[in-house]
Amino acid sequence: MLGRRAREVFGAEVMSIYLPTCREVVATGLPQHFETHFPANGRHYLSAVFLLDPEHYVNISVDITERKLAVAQLERRNAELQQEIQVRQGMEAKVRRLNAQLEERVRERTAELEAANRELEAFSYSVSHDLRAPLRVIGGFSRALLEDGAEALGAAGCAHLDRVCAAARRMEQLIDDLLQLSLVTRCELRREEVDLSRLARDIAQKLQETEPGRPVEWCIAGGLRAPADARLMQVALENLLGNAWKFTARHPQARIELGRAEGAGRGAFFVRDDGAGFDMAQAGKLFNTFQRLHRQEDFAGTGIGLALVQRIIRRLGGEVWGEGAVEQGATIYFTLAAQTKT
Repeated sequence: MLGRRAREVFGAEVMSIYLPTCREVVATGLPQHFETHFPANGRHYLSAVFLLDPEHYVNISVDITERKLAVAQLERRNAELQQEIQVRQGMEAKVRRLNAQLEERVRERTAELEAANRELEAFSYSVSHDLRAPLRVIGGFSRALLEDGAEALGAAGCAHLDRVCAAARRMEQLIDDLLQLSLVTRCELRREEVDLSRLARDIAQKLQETEPGRPVEWCIAGGLRAPADARLMQVALENLLGNAWKFTARHPQARIELGRAEGAGRGAFFVRDDGAGFDMAQAGKLFNTFQRLHRQEDFAGTGIGLALVQRIIRRLGGEVWGEGAVEQGATIYFTLAAQTKT
């Protein structure tokens, strides 16, 4: 290339880009750094021009095309990410708005439900309370007629009045149970460490005193304690143990047990008996109000007891369920809020 001009070697396009800078370097003596792009080959260069001596200069150029492409690609990806972030932020804002709306609707519905429950409980309490007076009148006058006019009424009349008195007593018992059911949801909870074993032993003793000669084996595990409301647990255990006592009445030798079923998978307490039991196909009705799985003639009752137990256990944050088989006994399990369920 010796003896040839730079324009002849590099071409007019290259020299049109570099020549002005080279002349500036010669004129000022100061080095120059700059980027260039050649449309002809699509390449990018980083160039440095500096003076070698008063009459000669040096140009060094490095191809930076790949780096420029990588930077451009990175910038595009950043722009895409920014757009995705904006979209996601918009979606998150929408979800937050929807959650806020949902929470507000839940609060409104909860308030409406609580108000409806309060009204229903007040209505139930009022109706139950107001029914007592006419029932007392019916029962009182019926008994008075039986005592004072038995001869005039005759055997058939007395039998009819006996049925009226029995119905009045049953209705009064139903009202008492409804009042108790209503009070369970209205009373204030007082949580404390409750000794379930002691409560059960006291209840068992009172039940045994009603029929001292009845052979019943009581198996009450010791050390059964749980955080609960002592008054409510007293009511729940009275109903559970009372049911076990009632439904074992036809067996010559009965066994009633209170314990903890650690192996049942939920760490539950249980009350078990070997009495009349029930058909598991009817288990879904077990805790329904006024629902009975046995005939009134076989076992007296109102069908409130287990419904009351369920309401108490749920109010204490637990669960209750039952298992049984006809004439093979029944087991009622229950958990309380502080117990761990696996």
